[in-house]
Amino acid sequence: MKKKSVAVVIISNGPGELTTWVKPVINNFKKEILTLKSKKHINFHLRLILVPCPNANGNEYEIAKKWPDLDLVTPAKKFWQLLINPSSFIKWPDSGIVVFLGGDQLWSVLLAKRLGYKCITYAEWEARWPRWNSSIAAMNEKVKQKLPFKYQKKCRIVGDLMADINHEGKYTFEMKNERWIAILPGSKKTKLSIGIPFFLEMADHISSSSNDIKLIIPIAPTINIKDFLYYQSNKNPLAKNYSSKIKYIKKLEESIFHYELQTENNTKIYLISSSPSNQILRQCELAITTVGANTAELAAINLPMIVVLPTQHLNLMNSWDGIFGIIGKIPIINKIISTCVKNWYLNNKQFFAWPNIKAKRLIVPERIGEIQPKEIADEAIYLLSNSNLLQDQRRNLKKERGSLGAVQKLTRLIIDSISN
Repeated sequence: MKKKSVAVVIISNGPGELTTWVKPVINNFKKEILTLKSKKHINFHLRLILVPCPNANGNEYEIAKKWPDLDLVTPAKKFWQLLINPSSFIKWPDSGIVVFLGGDQLWSVLLAKRLGYKCITYAEWEARWPRWNSSIAAMNEKVKQKLPFKYQKKCRIVGDLMADINHEGKYTFEMKNERWIAILPGSKKTKLSIGIPFFLEMADHISSSSNDIKLIIPIAPTINIKDFLYYQSNKNPLAKNYSSKIKYIKKLEESIFHYELQTENNTKIYLISSSPSNQILRQCELAITTVGANTAELAAINLPMIVVLPTQHLNLMNSWDGIFGIIGKIPIINKIISTCVKNWYLNNKQFFAWPNIKAKRLIVPERIGEIQPKEIADEAIYLLSNSNLLQDQRRNLKKERGSLGAVQKLTRLIIDSISN
């Protein structure tokens, strides 16, 4: 019997989505296909289409094209070319499905229509184009209830894709009798431009105040060591506002860490380049992170955190979502947007961290405004000195975490949609 060819096309954008949504789904999809004997008459083609996004790092394509299970990966800059002429990239089977896992939901709808495929949207907060989706995979019941009643029958609640992160095996090592803080400066260029100099100075303050606290930075797969050197140098206009500089970064051998960074003030920070790095992060007592997908990943492993968003440099940042990210690259408009954000958006938006948004209450502290590195360092030391506050955070994070098994449920939904 001749095998039927089917394309599974995943739409995504930024580094957080690739590591916490796309890669787990791809891995599970391959496992499901091997175990479902009744589907062996189908020849699946897994493809990843990166879409335009102002929050992307720029290295997503280089990372994803190394994944062995994909027979096509296209960079975001070629999305419009793909949409206009798909056959110029690769031969497309007559049947298939487009799965939204990051970016603007409109892109997946457009591509599905262009290819004549079905479309599934994984909706974390809201499904925006239900009419043109064959199925909607919702994170929770709230997403389903937001849909018009006539489209709710299309919706299946699969759970929280990030919740499964907390169950990725057991520790293969332990950082015994040591107190660790994880620092997450971001994975996108505009966040790194302030995150690296800001957090390096903060690290110096922590190190000078307490000798028994150790620091680590998990390196996102879309950034590299050269980025640390670049964003703390004079090439980064924001670096001049902060005092810390890097003395050296050296590679470590026979260590659970991959690099050692030392500042000119002799603060040591250990860098982890493996992804995911949850085995190490789960042994930390506290994380200090930027806003964004980091907060969701930390919440998924129940790690207490301080969420930081310095606003004193907004006029030099252009990582806003959607149309704001596009027009924000124009200097005059960027200045206008920055003023509006400071005077209205930041004052009216209730929460910025994922666990707080989901719970609709303050679970983890958010420090938004013209904050300084020493303020965050002092708060971190205070939290480590009051373990009851950290335990309260852990309990609340665990309570609000999404249901498990979402990756497998979404994978089954994809397979069922193709088979029907």
